[in-house]
Amino acid sequence: MDAHLLMSRIESEDIECWLQDENTVTINPILTNVVGGIKLLVKKEDFKRAYEIFRETEDNRKQAIECPICKSHNIELVSTPRKASNWISAIFGFLFANYAMPVDTVYHCFDCGREFEGSNETNTSD
Repeated sequence: MDAHLLMSRIESEDIECWLQDENTVTINPILTNVVGGIKLLVKKEDFKRAYEIFRETEDNRKQAIECPICKSHNIELVSTPRKASNWISAIFGFLFANYAMPVDTVYHCFDCGREFEGSNETNTSD
């Protein structure tokens, strides 16, 4: 979804862009790391402006959420397979179904090192 939102934002600036490996990752998510995820491609001559739009979008996204512990905005949504139920599901899946291991996503603060679930969005409409 993030790739489509960024693609729409870049296209709104009249920059032609497209997604690569979207179908592969969507149909078989276990291949995400193999193909390197979904890639947003632009023409070489549009790269600088597209990258500026990407940085602006990322900066706005980071400012919209803060760590509940240290109030930092240096946060990313990361995948974590730490819960015991995920490992049990992985073993069951390995034996009886597919090899995909379910993961949860949490926000990780790179300043204090804490992880937290859910969104702690700040009000940016002031």
